[in-house]
Amino acid sequence: MRIKLILSGLFCLAIIYFINAKLKTDKDNKIARQIIYIQPLGEVNPHIMSLINSEIKHFYNKKLVMLPSVPLTKDLLAKSKTRYDASKILKKFKSDKNILIITEKDIAVKYERRHSEEWGIFGLGACPGNTCVVSTFRLKRKATEKLFRERIVKVCIHELGHNLGLPHCKADDKCLMNDANGTISQVDKECMYFCDSCKKKIRN
Repeated sequence: MRIKLILSGLFCLAIIYFINAKLKTDKDNKIARQIIYIQPLGEVNPHIMSLINSEIKHFYNKKLVMLPSVPLTKDLLAKSKTRYDASKILKKFKSDKNILIITEKDIAVKYERRHSEEWGIFGLGACPGNTCVVSTFRLKRKATEKLFRERIVKVCIHELGHNLGLPHCKADDKCLMNDANGTISQVDKECMYFCDSCKKKIRN
């Protein structure tokens, strides 16, 4: 009888331990989701980093942590060797943390729909996932300083939206989750918001 009581007590303690461990893990995961790490890849203008820091923090209401810059390496080059492969970048920096990678170099992906080995892009984000990359290279074209700043913020919000589980939006052509299809005019047309449909889908 005494042994049964001891075993019963140990069983109860084990259950309490596992419940507490799960609660702690859930809490830690929730805290981790509230932090976005900004990773400069190569040399990035500090004014751009400061802009992204303030605007992303405001839009997503999350804590941002700026990481030290890391160099661009040859293993990230696309087939042409003239620009960088966005898919390789995401793979290399894949993490349990939310990471927004910023580079001033041109980036590209293989685009089956257009039969292109290298399709130049503004950014790429895992959907859902924890890592995305944005390039300022194509966002500077025919842009005033004000327009360029708007573009970089919009694309960062868009790629982070993919990380949060949002697909491309078809409900509202001014929603930031629209597919730009490589055209900067679509980015310029969008407003600084998510439509109601996207808000309902977002992963917390």
